Amino acid sequence: MRSIWTGAIGFGLVTIPIKLYSAVQGSELDLDMLDKKDHARIHFKRVNENTEREVPWENIVKGYNYNGKYVVLDDKDFAAASPEKTQRIELFQFCKESEIDSIYYETPYFLEPDKSGSKPYALLRSALEDAEMAGIGSFVMRNKEHLVVLKPYKNMLIAQQIRFQEEVREPEGLKLPSAKTGVTAAETRMALALIKQMTGTFDIAAYKDTYSAALMKVIENKAKGKKLPEPKLRVVHKQTTDLMEQLKASLGGGAASKTAKKKKAS
Repeated sequence: MRSIWTGAIGFGLVTIPIKLYSAVQGSELDLDMLDKKDHARIHFKRVNENTEREVPWENIVKGYNYNGKYVVLDDKDFAAASPEKTQRIELFQFCKESEIDSIYYETPYFLEPDKSGSKPYALLRSALEDAEMAGIGSFVMRNKEHLVVLKPYKNMLIAQQIRFQEEVREPEGLKLPSAKTGVTAAETRMALALIKQMTGTFDIAAYKDTYSAALMKVIENKAKGKKLPEPKLRVVHKQTTDLMEQLKASLGGGAASKTAKKKKAS
């Protein structure tokens, strides 16, 4: 595993040297884009719009269009905007993690201490566990500021990236029903019964990316020249527009009973 950022955690006057690692990886299949005619791979090139010639990476710089004229920025300029944030995850608040709305959550990162930071790292980890708190901080990586929640996870500390408030859009223009639009008391009781029937202890290990596995089977069959059957959606029960009938069917032999069977099987 290779670190993607090196710096330190700022905890009051305590400095904890750390390395940051990506904690997630995609489960989807790696598909290449091909030319339909000869199946040659498609490459994207960085082309100068004036000369239409390809530009090598070492000749590419970043710039901001300021009043119609580009201001070119280099690494020193990015660091000068906030030298501290390019080198430190500065913790400026502690709170209960439950206070943070889930809509703000993004990417998680593993944090590994340097040898000199092992003791303060362990101290912060145990203090957060005992206090049942999370630390809020920010840092700059790849020329962008990230807001993070620092919290214990298993035997380590992780930094869970969260969005800034201005990055979450307001749901303007959406046509949404009011809280109780046309919902009867009987339908509510039936829905609650369905929820109760499908309630269980959450176990993330029980859920797999089954689509990627199924797609891999399609790929293997096509590679062997096997003719694939036409896909058909299986109708579980006759569809009805009556909400109460849908709820009754769900409770009697639909989604709820399927979930129960899966739990017993596992």
